[in-house]
Amino acid sequence: MLYDRYEQNQLLFNMNFKEAVGDKAAYRGELVVIEGEVADAQGRRMAPKGVLKQSVSLASGDKLVFVGGFTDKLELLEPFVAKYGPDFTPATSVILFVVNIAKPVLVDVNGATIELIPLMDGMVWNELADLIGYEKEDFKGQTAAEKVVTLVDGLAKRKPKLDKISLAEAMGLGIEVKRETRGAI
Repeated sequence: MLYDRYEQNQLLFNMNFKEAVGDKAAYRGELVVIEGEVADAQGRRMAPKGVLKQSVSLASGDKLVFVGGFTDKLELLEPFVAKYGPDFTPATSVILFVVNIAKPVLVDVNGATIELIPLMDGMVWNELADLIGYEKEDFKGQTAAEKVVTLVDGLAKRKPKLDKISLAEAMGLGIEVKRETRGAI
C-alpha cells in the first residue's frame, strides 16, 4: 500500500487515520513536504519544515487518486510536486487551498490536474464538501475511509472552469498576505 511506503519514509505526520476501503486506501492527517533535519544517530528527524495541512487523500495501489490539503505558502507547491508527483497518474486530482495565491487556477503536472484555490483559513474537509454541495447527511453511517471515497467520487464529477497554466506560471502568482490575529492579547 502506498501509505505504508509513505509511513516508512516518515512522510505521514499528525495522522488521523490510514485505512483500506475496498481496493483503495484513504488517509487523513498531514503530508510531509519538507523534512526536518536528522536529529540523532538513529536517523530520527526533527519536526518537518513544511507540511500539507489537513490532508485528505485516496490511493489505489501505488498511485494517488486524489489529494486535498491546505498550505500557507505557495512556495511549498514545487517541493510537493517533486515529492508526490511521481505517484500521480493522468487521472489524479489535486485540490490545494493556498493562503498566498492571487487567484484560483489549474496546473497540469505529469498529466494530473492540480487546482489551486485561495483561502485565508478554513477546514479542508468542509471546503471540499462545499465545492460539491455535500452536507453531513451525505456521509451518514459511513466509516472514515468510506467518507473519503464518497467525497472523492463527488469531486470527480466537478469540472472547474479556471485558467490552466504551467507550474512555473503558478509559482509567479504568490502575493503578500497579512493575517489578522485573534484571541487574547
